Amino acid sequence: MKRYKIYTTALALTVMGGFTACDLDEYNPTSISLDEKLQTTSGIKGMQALCYQPIYAQLYSVFDYMQVAECGTDIWWCDRNRTNVEQMFYYEGLTPQTGKGWDKSFTQMYASLGQCNTVINACQEYLESHTKDPDGIATILAETYFLRAFYHLQLTTYYGPITLVTESPTDSKTLTPERNTLSEIYSLIVSDLQYAVQHLPLTQTNRARATKKAAQGLLCRAYAQGAGQGLSEDGVSYWQRAKEESEYMINNLEEFGAYLYDDVSDLWADFNNRANLEFLFVAAGQDACDDETLYNSSSSFSNKLFTYCYPNQKNLKTLSLIENEKYDPLYGRTNQSVLAPSEYLLHCFNPAWDQRWEYSFQTAYFGYSMQLEGSKPFNDSRVKWVKKASATGEATMSEYGVTFSDSQEHSIVPYVDMDVVAYTGGGRQYPARVWPKGCTSIDSSMDYDEVEAMLIDVKKIYANPYPLDADDNRFYLYLYPEWDTKNCSNYDRSDRVYCSVQIGSLFMEDETGYRRYISNQNELKANASYISDSTNVYIERPTLNKYMWNYEGVYYGSNLQIRNGDVAIMRTAEVYLIAAEANQQLGNEAKAAEYLNVLRKRAARADAVASDYELATATENDVLDEYARELCGEFQRWAILQRHGALADRLALYNGRAAQSFKPYMTWRPISASFLQQIDNKDAYGDNGYGTTASSGLDGYLE
Repeated sequence: MKRYKIYTTALALTVMGGFTACDLDEYNPTSISLDEKLQTTSGIKGMQALCYQPIYAQLYSVFDYMQVAECGTDIWWCDRNRTNVEQMFYYEGLTPQTGKGWDKSFTQMYASLGQCNTVINACQEYLESHTKDPDGIATILAETYFLRAFYHLQLTTYYGPITLVTESPTDSKTLTPERNTLSEIYSLIVSDLQYAVQHLPLTQTNRARATKKAAQGLLCRAYAQGAGQGLSEDGVSYWQRAKEESEYMINNLEEFGAYLYDDVSDLWADFNNRANLEFLFVAAGQDACDDETLYNSSSSFSNKLFTYCYPNQKNLKTLSLIENEKYDPLYGRTNQSVLAPSEYLLHCFNPAWDQRWEYSFQTAYFGYSMQLEGSKPFNDSRVKWVKKASATGEATMSEYGVTFSDSQEHSIVPYVDMDVVAYTGGGRQYPARVWPKGCTSIDSSMDYDEVEAMLIDVKKIYANPYPLDADDNRFYLYLYPEWDTKNCSNYDRSDRVYCSVQIGSLFMEDETGYRRYISNQNELKANASYISDSTNVYIERPTLNKYMWNYEGVYYGSNLQIRNGDVAIMRTAEVYLIAAEANQQLGNEAKAAEYLNVLRKRAARADAVASDYELATATENDVLDEYARELCGEFQRWAILQRHGALADRLALYNGRAAQSFKPYMTWRPISASFLQQIDNKDAYGDNGYGTTASSGLDGYLE
């Protein structure tokens, strides 16, 4: 039997005590003592709700963990080369530091492990003393084994050989923890997930809770991640295990209650966000908490992911008509933009056939009216283009490279109309519908029903029509992919009614030799001479839109920096990618291509033919490229490159600035400084090689 060392320091207890319960079962676990509550089913359930809380309250709603999971890779650069996040984006000055995202994520997950073990012990004691289980404690037990595996897997993926936590904080304490080997860590993860697969139900009444499909999917991911560390099980490589488990799931999706959408546009449709059939495990939005009085007063429901991805449209207020982004219901308060797609990531897509282009990035920017609500009529929401500006609010066409031969004046009209709906527990909502193309004005005498009848429902308003028609006057700015030879090889700006900029014009080579985004008007002028250096067009870029939702219930209160949609922690498409990855690693490149082709086919446009997207074989680079297309921005990229030992090579190719600072020991993130400060053996435990402790602490544990 394997021996697992225990980590339960004062750190875990301190962080644990700081959590506020968002009770998934309408129970307040702070009203009675710990021993008393764990003797009742309601108390066990209430305590177990705490095990879920960091998933949405911290990990999948703020940038701390997102930067750990996505940045420092080949697919993301920092927006306009900002310097306050260079550690994760570019490995510059990356060391163990308190208060940083990599420090917070470590402590949040470790705190949850202690809670998981407390619940596991309580469930086991309850089931041993009861012959019947009318309250589903056996399911709670299986869920908690799943959560323990989930947190351990996240920790070892990013921080390497960490210390397993298999006991309650009240049962064992040590200030001299020891690491576990990778084999020991993954063995426990696999064991916990196998138990969860066997004992979790197909469905739960609350979508935030783990189910059988979540456990099976995470088992596939665990085998793939462990395979990248060279692990095996009973003489069988983890790549073989990843192949077997992923193929079994694919061949038996119904058995697991799993689903793969036939059309990628349905996957990202806003009306599917809180009932998404493809999500295997989800960080669920505010309505997953049954007692809404708790989430209304809790910081647990403050998802700000979108604001880290979007440039501030107030900077283009001449075109966007946005004067105060704090009160902009269309784009929200996007004043923290840092995440910009790399040149490689954008060129990874062939927009000619791949719908994932517009369902991953917004490249056409538009304005809005509030005709239905009445405060911002359609006619007052138009941007008037003129050949020579002569009035406030008018935009000179020549400044934006727009020319007309047949008119002295032209209007850019709103793309959407945003209604205003009162929403219990969530503040005002702004559901949007699309104006039909060709509208130039609205008869002011039209009543509400007449206007509403004109509007069109679309799957996602931030997924722009592609390719954008030359005469579509509902958009003020279009960033077009010049590498799409089918649609853009003969692109002619002179017949466009909007400002259009070649995406390639947004990049330049720095004096040190690496590629980067332009960062000022003069740099844009050098690349796009037709754009006046008096404009702020340089701030724009293709923008990740996966977390930019619009539907009734997604806003929270009056803070337009928050959108509380569901975030996929894992979805069925990843299982297909793992099956392809494992087959390729085992030498079956033709079979790998078959799995990739399933995803490529469902992403294909209606007019695409098989020769546009089908692969005959798949190399390792083909697999890594497909992961980039399918999962960009979904908290996976760093882990994927890490398990392929591809960080250094891919950075050298696609992220030159990061490549200059990347060192071999950076294949693991720094161990938490907060943790190291609270143990007595920090020099022996090590910081993973970052130089703040006497040793890395890794010797003997990478096996």
